[in-house]
Amino acid sequence: MRRHITPFHTTTALTLMISAGLFSGAAAQEMADDGAEVLVLDEITVLSAEDQLKQSLGVSVITAKDLERQPTGRDLSEMVRKMPGVNLTGNTDSGQYGQSRQIDLRGMGPENTLILIDGKPVLSRNSQRMGKRGERDTRGDSSWVAPELIESIEVIRGPAAARYGSGAAGGVVNIITKRPDVASYSLSTYLEVPESSKEGGTRRATAMASGPINDAVSYRFNVSGSWTDPDSIDINQAAAEAADGTPGADVRAGREGVRSYNIGALVSAAIDEANRLDFEASWSRQMNSFVGGVLSGSIGNPSDIVADLMNSEATTSRLDRMTLSATHIGTYDFGESNSYIQWERTRNRRPSEGLVRGDEGIFTSLDDYRTSQLDNLTAKTEWVLPLNFLVDQKLTLGAEYRGEFLRAPISGDAMSSGEYNNIETHTLGIFLENNMLITDKLTVTPGLRADYHSEYGLNASPSLNASYNLTDEITLKAGIARAFKSPNLYQLSPDWLWNSMGNGCPAWLPSNCVLRGNPNLDPEISVNKEIGIAYQNDLGWAASVTYFHNDYKNKIISGEVFSGYTASGQKIFDWENSGPATVSGFEGSVTVPVLENLTWTTNFTKILKSEREIMRRDLNGNNSIGKTQLSLVPDYTINTSVRWEAIEGLGLTVGATHYGKTEAAIVNARGIEIAPENRISRDAYTLVNVSADYEVNDNVSFAAGINNLFDKKVHATGGAVLNESANGSGVNASNANTYNEPGRTYWLSLTAKF
Repeated sequence: MRRHITPFHTTTALTLMISAGLFSGAAAQEMADDGAEVLVLDEITVLSAEDQLKQSLGVSVITAKDLERQPTGRDLSEMVRKMPGVNLTGNTDSGQYGQSRQIDLRGMGPENTLILIDGKPVLSRNSQRMGKRGERDTRGDSSWVAPELIESIEVIRGPAAARYGSGAAGGVVNIITKRPDVASYSLSTYLEVPESSKEGGTRRATAMASGPINDAVSYRFNVSGSWTDPDSIDINQAAAEAADGTPGADVRAGREGVRSYNIGALVSAAIDEANRLDFEASWSRQMNSFVGGVLSGSIGNPSDIVADLMNSEATTSRLDRMTLSATHIGTYDFGESNSYIQWERTRNRRPSEGLVRGDEGIFTSLDDYRTSQLDNLTAKTEWVLPLNFLVDQKLTLGAEYRGEFLRAPISGDAMSSGEYNNIETHTLGIFLENNMLITDKLTVTPGLRADYHSEYGLNASPSLNASYNLTDEITLKAGIARAFKSPNLYQLSPDWLWNSMGNGCPAWLPSNCVLRGNPNLDPEISVNKEIGIAYQNDLGWAASVTYFHNDYKNKIISGEVFSGYTASGQKIFDWENSGPATVSGFEGSVTVPVLENLTWTTNFTKILKSEREIMRRDLNGNNSIGKTQLSLVPDYTINTSVRWEAIEGLGLTVGATHYGKTEAAIVNARGIEIAPENRISRDAYTLVNVSADYEVNDNVSFAAGINNLFDKKVHATGGAVLNESANGSGVNASNANTYNEPGRTYWLSLTAKF
């Protein structure tokens, strides 16, 4: 469609174009029926602020076709980790719970990566308590949806993620499920068989039915089950002994087994041409099979209870997640709307476990289970309004509510006594963004979000993103935003106590302390900046490179300021906001159409700086301000793959990922500097995968492949080297080698559609 403008309007339009550059698009002159000359402008399409931000350089998309060609085994994080700017790691540099790594965007840690399903937050991992080093024993929230149910996965990094509120300072992973618009019935199976008998394999089955019931109502029903075997108890024994230099070294076990089940139903009703309502319900269960894992850095041998669990491969952690949601989509003459309300309940059932530094996270009873219950109520409404005031633009207005309600054991003593405590927080946010087409080359998107939290009050998050077309093929993009993360419920609760007899206390305190929740915490703040350039032509060539720099302050850590005594005489320390931190680096990608049916793609991530300010203490008791890294991530990562469409329906893919060196932590749990010779880094390594996929016909397709083709095994070598420091202050060593990369594995998937 094109717009016809009369001679008067032509003069006005030309004046505006010259004075302010208010119109864009190609212009041509035609003759009207009366012979008058008329200027014809191509229709201008202005994206919403959200759609514009999703075209930022820090955004990657994984499609359903990608997941069909190379399905994931244990977790969606296996696919997400191959995107630029992404690693799997813990929330600190401790290496704790290394076998349960989570998605980490741009080195900001998993706690600053927000997981969404169809735009709705997933917060189940917050039901798990947080240890003194700021880590949780959790795999995160990236495995609640079967891969076969997914339409796409959006990975949004940097300033563009600030619009999503608390927990998105690093970025957002939005899992978008398939719509029930077309009648479809499918059954998918997946089998993964490791070559080594010490490594656990995976089986998965997913069934889905969807389609219209009548002209107005459609439905989707899905059910899936996944069974992953645990690694052998002694899988890392040889590697741990070699690293320690003595037989019987402290062993950190391999990957736990996981059994998971998912059931979901969606009913979508088109009320009329302008309004649609979706009602959705889901239930999921995840159960771990224990294989002897202990907290990285713990000292001493496993207890008899742990040994019994190891021998029985008993179910320990069991998470049940339930959701109910209602969504309204509106499309009107004046704009569009998207509103929802969602209730999410997570019940986290675990055996009683130690909360003293020496046995933190080690299960202490086979008969005494405790259940934490987390309820999250979220609601959001967002309106996109096209405007034509001075420039073409689309204004986005919205409001969001998040309520978190936790019932959990309150302290180490309460874990055995059965006492529980309730804590809740409420956050109300409002936001606006305006995507403005300033000229045919320049698009600017300012934004502002304001959140009021029931504990710390008001927080403002301004943002500014811009895109400039240098040529038809080269685009320069930049952005800056102030992102934030609210303290979690455990950090805020003064009834939650973490105990230590000494190894977890500040270096200046000999022994007997507790770490207490602090209701006066401020949110963590990050000012995220990025600038980059992108190239793309009509022949399929594409390339981009982005520099990102995040200035971080108010990071929440275990404090070192004495706050008083407990009733039993223990010294109290609180969670507190710490000094500044910085994360910076480069990420980029290249796509080369080698031949019409052969494409080569590569992306990379280079971390230039990852550090936070700390008080460092040497073995002589001298203090100084120093730096330590925020988390354990490789110095750089390169993902590359070649895709060959051999014949119609048949595709072959060869891919490789190279991980650079990962440096170990600089200080131990007490803030004491670790001697360089006692820091065990993880060397660089490369993994190569091959796969083939074939569409037999419209109803049947399968894929098969080999992961880690050259059988490059990397084993965890234990939590810490057991060298006692000269002043008896505990373990004085660190280890970045706290997780396994499994060896050669064969996999096969089959999908039938009816």
